[in-house]
Amino acid sequence: MPTVSGDDTPDEPSTGPPGEPDAPDGSSATPPPAAPGRRRGGRDLGAAIGVGLGLGAIVLAALFVVQAVFVGVIAAAVAVGLWELTSRLAECRGIRTPLVPLVLGGVATVVAGYARGAEGAGAALALTALAVPVWRLSGPAENYLRDVTAGVFAAFYVPFLATFVALMLAADDDGPWRVLTFLILTVISDTGAYAVGYKLGRHKLAPRISPGKTREGLAGALAFAMAAGALCMEFLVDDGRWWQGLLLGAAAAASATLGDLAESMIKRDLGIKDMGTLLPGHGGIMDRLDSLLPTAPVVWLLMVIFVGAG
Repeated sequence: MPTVSGDDTPDEPSTGPPGEPDAPDGSSATPPPAAPGRRRGGRDLGAAIGVGLGLGAIVLAALFVVQAVFVGVIAAAVAVGLWELTSRLAECRGIRTPLVPLVLGGVATVVAGYARGAEGAGAALALTALAVPVWRLSGPAENYLRDVTAGVFAAFYVPFLATFVALMLAADDDGPWRVLTFLILTVISDTGAYAVGYKLGRHKLAPRISPGKTREGLAGALAFAMAAGALCMEFLVDDGRWWQGLLLGAAAAASATLGDLAESMIKRDLGIKDMGTLLPGHGGIMDRLDSLLPTAPVVWLLMVIFVGAG
């Protein structure tokens, strides 16, 4: 599910690679001259676009052909995202987060959410949160509380938030269209932020966290997402109304921006640019999920309020 990392860039689009890293003190680092076919961040633009389009095709095919496969896509993204997050925590801070119970519990949470709804997901998540401290008992007592806390945080940050996509998919009448609306709003929000921020951006939004983000870019994200939300709710979601889409788009743009900033803060704390290198031109899976994860529960909740659980 390709999306944009708002880490250090001027509000990039979902297919564009992130920009240059910042210096540890929060100031912008001076990048080397860009090579042909690459943006200033040193990333291969062609590879970034190709990977983004490929991921999008896989997601859409799974979403509308076999829903069980799409649940598998969510579960796979969760598993890889947890691996990336725990690996970076271990490398950068020496935090020994139990990966096995997190992955098994995270996948179970997603599947239970799709098959049994919110109650099933809640039960699976609770068992995961219990399994993390039990599994960590096999290690030394030193930093036990720190490692367990990080593990529970990871369980909520990745699989719990991702499960709301499975809950949207489980709607009887229009589940795939709800998920598609959620994806469109997140991508359009990022695209609007880039388009307006690149052309008109002058005032920094959160310079100590992500120097490339601007208030003008946020305004663009809100405008683009609200327009897309109105169209999606009117034409894609059963019983949806355009005015509901305006509210949905505004909420999605806000949550996507906050998600970008939150992961930027995590990466700054760890002293890294990307969470991984799995996706050429994009970074890691977690670098693509930063906007999607916090937006999923927001869109799910507003969908339930506006048109019911389905």
